[in-house]
Amino acid sequence: MRKIMNGVIVMMGCGLVMPATAVADQPTWFQLYGRANLGWQASDRDDGAGTDTSLTNYASRIGAKGAVALSETTEIIYQMEWEVDLTDLTDSHVFSPRNQYLGIKGNFGEFSVGRRDTAVKMLQGAFDLFGDYEGDLKHIFAGKSRMNDTFNYFSPMLGQFQVAASYTLENNADNGVSVTVTYGDSKLKNSDYYVGVGVDDAVNGKNIVRAVALTHFGTTQVGVLWQDQENVDGSGQADGFALNLAQPWRELKFLVQYQQLDFSNGKRSSWSGGVDYQWLDNTKLYAWYTQRDLDHIEAQQEFASIGIEHRF
Repeated sequence: MRKIMNGVIVMMGCGLVMPATAVADQPTWFQLYGRANLGWQASDRDDGAGTDTSLTNYASRIGAKGAVALSETTEIIYQMEWEVDLTDLTDSHVFSPRNQYLGIKGNFGEFSVGRRDTAVKMLQGAFDLFGDYEGDLKHIFAGKSRMNDTFNYFSPMLGQFQVAASYTLENNADNGVSVTVTYGDSKLKNSDYYVGVGVDDAVNGKNIVRAVALTHFGTTQVGVLWQDQENVDGSGQADGFALNLAQPWRELKFLVQYQQLDFSNGKRSSWSGGVDYQWLDNTKLYAWYTQRDLDHIEAQQEFASIGIEHRF
């Protein structure tokens, strides 16, 4: 099935790109971008090994994206992105794929095929204040899935509403469906609040219901997330929530996040606190601390890091 899908994607790509030669005078845009993020991290996993320190790569990446206009209202879109491990000395895992897709966008919305974050993963928007760090939601909650062989659709904005859906072809398993409905701007730039609900059905082995809300009071951003999840066979049911707050002050931004997921055999929780310092327009310094309590393995883990991130 995977070989068939790859063939379909290539054929669709050829079919989508060829008409662009007829409108070569239409505008196009292309962007090469990236992010380098490194920190000096101390980790105590409560496994008897004590505390270790290391230079850690936090999802550094490089990519290219762009569009080719087919008409005044329709364009071909594409993105190719890889994670780059700046600390890997073996050359075996320096590059790993992230979002990589080809699609078409117009008044009808946006349709793409390839490897891409599911609708439920994108539902969180700017909620996760410690994404890519040890305080990332993925260390407690399921649902941050990026799937191969995926068809994605995003409706045009209907006022402040938008519908998104992902359909994933899975080998030797039920095909997965991810659907969300959102209201507002997930980055709170064009609206005062953002709310959304989403469902994963048989995506990456999980069934998930998720709801998220973000707003701000003056300069203070607050967020809340709720989730219910289980394995596709009905086992491993759990539900929980996450709360966070971000407060900017001059060049600093203070961050706090708590998350908890309750299983039948105990809870898994974590809390994180940190501060970002906006050094330059595209460069920040940061420090954070995360503590995770995992009842199922009777562990209390601690992590701390200071680092630098530069975007281009």
